[in-house]
Amino acid sequence: MSTATDTKRKAPAGERVADWADGRLGIYSLAKANMRKIFPDHWSFMLGEVALYSFIIIILTGVYLTLFFHPSMNEVVYHGSYEPMQGIRMSEAYASTLDISFDIRGGLLVRQIHHWAALIFLAAMFVHMMRVFFTGAFRKPREINWLFGFLLFVLGMFTGFTGYSLPDDLLSGTGVRFTQGAILSTPIVGTYISMFLFGGEFPGGDFVARFYSIHILLLPGIMLGLVVGHLILVFFHKHTQFAGPGRTNKNVVGMPLLPIYMAKAGGFFFLVFGVIAVIAAIASINPIWAIGPYRPDQVSTGAQPDWYMGFAEGLIRVMPGWEINLWGHTLVLGVFIPLMAFGLVLAVIAVYPFIESWIIGDKREHHILDRPRNAPTRTAFGVAWITEYIIVFIGGGNDLWATHFDLSLNSISWFVRIFIFVGPVLAFLVTKRICLGLQRRDREKVLHGRESGLIKRLPHGEFVEVHEPLGPAQLHTLTAHEQYKPVEIGPTVDENGVERKVPALQRLRAKLSKGYFGEHNQIDKPTAEEYKEITSGHGHH
Repeated sequence: MSTATDTKRKAPAGERVADWADGRLGIYSLAKANMRKIFPDHWSFMLGEVALYSFIIIILTGVYLTLFFHPSMNEVVYHGSYEPMQGIRMSEAYASTLDISFDIRGGLLVRQIHHWAALIFLAAMFVHMMRVFFTGAFRKPREINWLFGFLLFVLGMFTGFTGYSLPDDLLSGTGVRFTQGAILSTPIVGTYISMFLFGGEFPGGDFVARFYSIHILLLPGIMLGLVVGHLILVFFHKHTQFAGPGRTNKNVVGMPLLPIYMAKAGGFFFLVFGVIAVIAAIASINPIWAIGPYRPDQVSTGAQPDWYMGFAEGLIRVMPGWEINLWGHTLVLGVFIPLMAFGLVLAVIAVYPFIESWIIGDKREHHILDRPRNAPTRTAFGVAWITEYIIVFIGGGNDLWATHFDLSLNSISWFVRIFIFVGPVLAFLVTKRICLGLQRRDREKVLHGRESGLIKRLPHGEFVEVHEPLGPAQLHTLTAHEQYKPVEIGPTVDENGVERKVPALQRLRAKLSKGYFGEHNQIDKPTAEEYKEITSGHGHH
């Protein structure tokens, strides 16, 4: 019997495979560096996860649908399961969508999950971007990640548009015709873009096939790359967090990626999937069989795009039908001006982080989030934009508002035309006042404590409410924010009495900075000296 220790015993098969992969891919060192990465625990960070999981659901269901969809505009006669459509001539695209809905096992459910997931993806993206905007999470070093998220949202809009245009039903065909008219309003290049998309005069014979390639290949491929880049930058820059005890720009307080965060994220993915599946099972969306196939000489009543196209639709609907003739060509300003306005709004949203950075002149990295009330001008801009979107969205559905509430279509259009300018201004002013009021309340709470509900009678007979001092954690949260000073131009005349020329951009920057951080634009937070003076001599009452 041998008593020698077998030192050359083989490792388990799984360990050998792991060693082989690590020697070629460096998986162990990569995992060791990142699997214990800390993520903060706050409910608002789940908004981005809803968008990510919805995108994954879109990809999964989209792969299933591509197996049965026929992206062709060749005419066929329908002989499927849906009796009301028997014998009707339609495109192969429409017929295959009917087959998916009525003849493919689970096809209708998957179609509806796909469509609902797209709507929820864009809604989650919108709310997530608003969270990033209102809390200042776009500041250095995350400006590029803001651009990635913005591009994801814009590309998601056009991916959704090309997607709901594929069935070639009367509703989607009306939307495509609307879009083709908007494209034609673009001077010089509009006709070329239209011919490229439609392969000839509208509707042509190729637009479904071309939209199909764009919808399943081009745009999703770009979006997938942006998602990967977005997540890589989140890992690289570390996660933002709200102010609190022990939280600084140099650390992250929260839970590790493995096992806690991954377990929560996995459960949340199935929760999102389940909610979308339940919505898709009980709420019908895009019932193309009730609308019929597209005919160029027909328009479906109450035709509306999905919600994310409501802004562009509303701008065009409420714009007066202006036209001018130049050198024998007609320029349709009633469509072209709204398109340019829509593009300008998107461009301002995209570059806003760089605009604010230029105004402030702050080149430091920021990993601590702002409370929206502590950045009243930025918060007011965000609310003004949302208000404008809602008003224009009403204009995009003016016919439905008119029919459902027995209102005048012209009155709705004029309401939108007026309040598209007045509404955002009012929202800006009201929001700014609310933020300043909340700052004053925070200042009072820091200096005098919170109301306890206890009434005390003083020796001279006066009744006062006892205020309890805040704890260290609450004091830190209410006073951790920075307060910037507006940029100053400085003296315009030197010591010799010679007037120096101040560049126009420098003057503009000083005015904007004063509008952000000047007098009446922020409330001075209490100092340590003020707190000590009040709490040491007189107590809290």
